[in-house]
Amino acid sequence: MSSKQTKTNEQTHFRTCNLCEAMCGIEIKHDGAKVLSIKGDKNDPFSKGYICPKATALQDLHEDPDRLRHPIERTANGWKTVSWDEALDKVAAGIQSVQKKHGQNAFGVYLGNPNVHNLGGMLTIKHLLSSIKTRSRFSATSVDQLPHHIVSMHLFGHMLRIPVPDVNRTHYMLIIGGNPLASNGSIMTAPNMRQKLKDIKARDGKVVVIDPRRTETADIASEHQFIRPATDVLFLLAMLNEIYAQGYADKAQTNNRAAALAPEIARLADFAKDYSAKTVADIIGIAANEIKRLVKEFCEAESSVCYGRMGVSVQEFGLLSQYLIMVINIVTGRLDEVGGLMFPNPALDVVNNSGPGYLGKRHSRVSNLPDFNGDYPVVAMGDEMLVTGEGQLKGFMTVAGNPVLSTPNGKKLDKAFANLDFMVAIDYFVTETSRHANIILPPVSPLERDHYDVTFNNFAVHNVAKYSPALFAKKKSAKHDWQIYLELAKRLDKKAPLTTKIERRLVKTLGPKFLLEQGLRRGPYAGMNLNKLKKKPHGLDLGTLKRMLPQAIKHKDKQIHLNIDFYQADLARVQTMMQDYDDKQILLIGRRHVRSNNSWLHNSYRLVKGKPRCTLMLHPETAQQHSIKDGQEVKVTSRVGSVIITAEVTDELMPGVVSIPHGWGHGRKGVQQKIAQAHAGVSVNDLTDDTLIDQLSGNAAVNGVPVQLQAIEPEEVNLDTTISDTEATTAA
Repeated sequence: MSSKQTKTNEQTHFRTCNLCEAMCGIEIKHDGAKVLSIKGDKNDPFSKGYICPKATALQDLHEDPDRLRHPIERTANGWKTVSWDEALDKVAAGIQSVQKKHGQNAFGVYLGNPNVHNLGGMLTIKHLLSSIKTRSRFSATSVDQLPHHIVSMHLFGHMLRIPVPDVNRTHYMLIIGGNPLASNGSIMTAPNMRQKLKDIKARDGKVVVIDPRRTETADIASEHQFIRPATDVLFLLAMLNEIYAQGYADKAQTNNRAAALAPEIARLADFAKDYSAKTVADIIGIAANEIKRLVKEFCEAESSVCYGRMGVSVQEFGLLSQYLIMVINIVTGRLDEVGGLMFPNPALDVVNNSGPGYLGKRHSRVSNLPDFNGDYPVVAMGDEMLVTGEGQLKGFMTVAGNPVLSTPNGKKLDKAFANLDFMVAIDYFVTETSRHANIILPPVSPLERDHYDVTFNNFAVHNVAKYSPALFAKKKSAKHDWQIYLELAKRLDKKAPLTTKIERRLVKTLGPKFLLEQGLRRGPYAGMNLNKLKKKPHGLDLGTLKRMLPQAIKHKDKQIHLNIDFYQADLARVQTMMQDYDDKQILLIGRRHVRSNNSWLHNSYRLVKGKPRCTLMLHPETAQQHSIKDGQEVKVTSRVGSVIITAEVTDELMPGVVSIPHGWGHGRKGVQQKIAQAHAGVSVNDLTDDTLIDQLSGNAAVNGVPVQLQAIEPEEVNLDTTISDTEATTAA
């Protein structure tokens, strides 16, 4: 059992925190109705007692008076509570009305990233999507990890067959555009990264961070090198060039099992021949001799791994850069080797129970961007709603997402959502996005649902499995996400095939645990089932990462498909970038804090209290050039908009680079999150540009956005524009 009685009125419940990717085990003291405390579970085999500050927000989310407990409908007189039956009927009718009048694809759907932290949602969302029958789908993937999926689909045959750093055993970790001390990993599920990085150094290893900002991770690393935003592709090309020039690829070839599985491997010798360390040094800001030294250290280490994350993915060469990271790990013999890049082996094998993915079967109506696995890029959303013509989006559903704050050009999306004929949000807050909805359908809180991490065990740096039942039983008046999905599917898809109806009926009766049980039984571990996990409330240790090639490859020929022609064609864009590069531009990057996770944890006072974190970080040299003083208000302007924000002058940033954290901007009218509004900040996505994209993938390029800076004297500050210089639309 995951709960046990310790005193007359005090009980202990063990579960996994699902507020980020780290899968930390937690121990919750409660009295059956109220949480008394939350701390790390020392007996959890994965996190071993570690938690970050976010874990306590599980209590705050559950008890938040602003959290919706019943469906609400927007009226001329404001929001009103409606019954579930009435709300679901009206939502189904609204969707059908839009589709009947404007066509099946005139209704769009956006899935936010909290969906992947949700057992029931992950296993049943297909029923909602298939019942709506629209091709107009979007998700947070295309402002995040999309390049990882495409690279893995191309090379290994499945979008989720993503290898992760064997951080527990490596001797040299090269981190490019990642800050795992703030993210607890990210496409590398790894709690307590601070200790893991210290352990690398303790075994005489080295941690090197390449980033435009000296991040929390860089602070404890062995070495940090500043790099100009969005030039990582040049650094990686120079690394690949040097690996061949210094003979390291040839030296690794003798025992390189991964290279032996890649028929095109010899072609990589010339892939980066035009990108010597000397050629790229002036643009990227790293000296040629330093690039050569880093290559030598990486290749001569007992074990090493190259890892790149958000700073690499969300830029104009995100896909090519992630490809190069994978290629570097392959040609140096680091893929599928201890201390290198290895494949997790989760108990619930999502790879063998899902499609491989695809790129570019269809293209968006207005911007002609490729879809990935049925989702169009988020940068296309605004135009698809605003540009008239056949196929224009007239209705929309957001599921656990807040794209007004989390995707580029929030001002345009604000306008677009306000002009829809009908909108529904599945969300338990009135947010910057859901305030535009006609009806909001709120699911239960995280503590009222069972949990098994369907997604992030696929990226775990150590194989584990853990099931946690709900801490609190939901009230009869509440519904789980999966219940909302099934209820809508029943109303929208009355002519569903018999097999689909039977599956929906089984899930409705037995819950997502039924699907989880089937998945565990079909998984790679003999005898694995839900009862076995229930008997291990702290989690089940399934062992260290092991070699999995060639079995891990999903291509029928069991070979690594390097797809060189596809990626090599993008070098033309790289050449153009180098020729046109303007080193005088001020470039904007984002940042993350361990107490924050996108836009959805700012209504927890304990997570937002203290020194304001939504500031404009800039280097003293940049500040001096623009007559900006520490603590002064600054107007930051991009092609799409402006914000006014407080300057934080610091040498954490390299000159010519400024940073604003993402997920803030809660000052828009109509939002009903009191604490978040009291700590509103500004939205960096009122500056990010929906026309800045990675052309190869369609991923948003929110790092490296050109901006202008203007110091504001106190008498010039307009209180409205301090929140955001946008025409925020009143939803009610």
